[in-house]
Amino acid sequence: MKLSRTMSYAVQAMLELSQVETNAPISCRQIAETHDMPERFLLQILRSLVTHGILTSSRGVDGGYTLNRPAEAITLLDLFEALEGPVTGSVPTGRSLSEPIQAQLRHVCEEIAAVTRAKLQEITLADLAPARHLSNRVGVAPRPNIVSLIAPELGAHSAGQAIPGAHQHD
Repeated sequence: MKLSRTMSYAVQAMLELSQVETNAPISCRQIAETHDMPERFLLQILRSLVTHGILTSSRGVDGGYTLNRPAEAITLLDLFEALEGPVTGSVPTGRSLSEPIQAQLRHVCEEIAAVTRAKLQEITLADLAPARHLSNRVGVAPRPNIVSLIAPELGAHSAGQAIPGAHQHD
């Protein structure tokens, strides 16, 4: 799966907002400058996240954006669907494929979409937050490696262990 630039910028901005110690809003300009993002493009992303209830915006000299709910309650699925639309499985209709093949492909695509939705729903903004931020918070349990959340079979590999069924090269 390849994330769009829109999603990449959204995740970076949301992580920035999740690390604010106070409830003070952060301006689009500040986020854009900190992460070297085009401000106008980021503004469109942030507005969409406000529209979908993920962020709150405030106007004025001290205005900006804040999370509308805790980082633990915002999932990658929330962000993805707010910016990219629903995660669905579909196959274009046409004469190039017979109806039985289209039906089989549609079924496979729907299964893949369901698994993708479930994985994106499991991963919260808090799971993606840098460990340095959480180490300052009292009573926060260590988080699992993000790779182990997305693909448990790869989690062992990221810890230096061999992946079952993978070819080992000497």
